[in-house]
Amino acid sequence: MAAETHLQGVEISAAQFFEIWNHYDSDGNGYLDGKELLNFIQELQQARKKAGLLAQILPTEENFLLFFRCQQLKSSEEFMQTWRKYDTDHSGFIETEELKSFLKDLLQKANKKIDDSKLTEYTEIMLKMFDSNNDGKLELTEMASLLPVQENFLLQFKSVKMCGKEFNKAFELYDQDGSGYIDENELDALLKDLCEKNKKDLDINNLATYKKNIMALSDGGKLYRTELALILCAEQD
Repeated sequence: MAAETHLQGVEISAAQFFEIWNHYDSDGNGYLDGKELLNFIQELQQARKKAGLLAQILPTEENFLLFFRCQQLKSSEEFMQTWRKYDTDHSGFIETEELKSFLKDLLQKANKKIDDSKLTEYTEIMLKMFDSNNDGKLELTEMASLLPVQENFLLQFKSVKMCGKEFNKAFELYDQDGSGYIDENELDALLKDLCEKNKKDLDINNLATYKKNIMALSDGGKLYRTELALILCAEQD
């Protein structure tokens, strides 16, 4: 793609913006860093901070990605609570209609009114950008790309996920009372052991934050197998 042809004007469509974005987000992780960001800046011949750069490319009414990242989903805990609310069937995915409801409610919360056609466009673009496996729905880690990088604790857990068999074994081990769910104390023990075993990826000094964010998925302090699997299981059978 000759991305340069899209960079001449300021007013471009959201679809064009994401074509440019995907050109520079070479590793597909949902944000620009290091060389990617440098290339992006050089191409646009601008030297301001990333948020300022992107905000100048899109018209105000179409600059919804920055709106979500910078104004709405400010913390991992808030993100996890939002996920629990909109994954209405507890499938572990946000599907098209659930995603549309999510976007609509966030826009209404910010007093931004859009028509149905624009909402559909935003939904389609979100899927196009974050649906890395092209299955037409967003997994938790895909949706978490909306978070500012420094708040996205799921990036740290990505490298320590277990296969289905290992995860089930761990769940049963730490569900010490056999209740069928993990409570705060049991999760604390599990996370301590994970931090000890994965010191390069997980910082034990952040254990309280990890626990708070993960427990935001729970049902009144009860973290069931399917909920914990969203964080720790690489295979969701």
